[in-house]
Amino acid sequence: MWIAWLVAAVALGVAEFFTLTLALGLLAAAAVVAAVVAGLGGMWLLQVLAFAAAAAAGLLIIRPIARRHMSQPPLVRDGSDALVGKKAVVIKEVTASHGLIKLSGEEWSARTLDDDHVIPAGSLVDVMEIEGATAIVYPRELLP
Repeated sequence: MWIAWLVAAVALGVAEFFTLTLALGLLAAAAVVAAVVAGLGGMWLLQVLAFAAAAAAGLLIIRPIARRHMSQPPLVRDGSDALVGKKAVVIKEVTASHGLIKLSGEEWSARTLDDDHVIPAGSLVDVMEIEGATAIVYPRELLP
């Protein structure tokens, strides 16, 4: 009987691979538990109870914890990713092709997010993204 449980575990594992729901993988683990019980000579009812207990523990305890951890963003952004969303001051006029800003105490080359914007020196901008060593910026007064 333990072979049937292992076949079920493999089938559930393959299905988890294609669906990525985490539920089928936990059911596959529960089938492995039932296979162990069957391998130790447990009765059919004991095998089913072991499968049900392991499945319930996995689906009711482990899955919510795993989903919560998978949905959380990284706690700390570092490097240039940490600069996205920051406020900067334009030092030299920023256009779609060139410009200079002061960002976090450093001078950065910059260009505008929209090709038709020209941002004069002294204006405040928001850093929308970083491409290499260039900050892509948007004027603060135009933000909604």
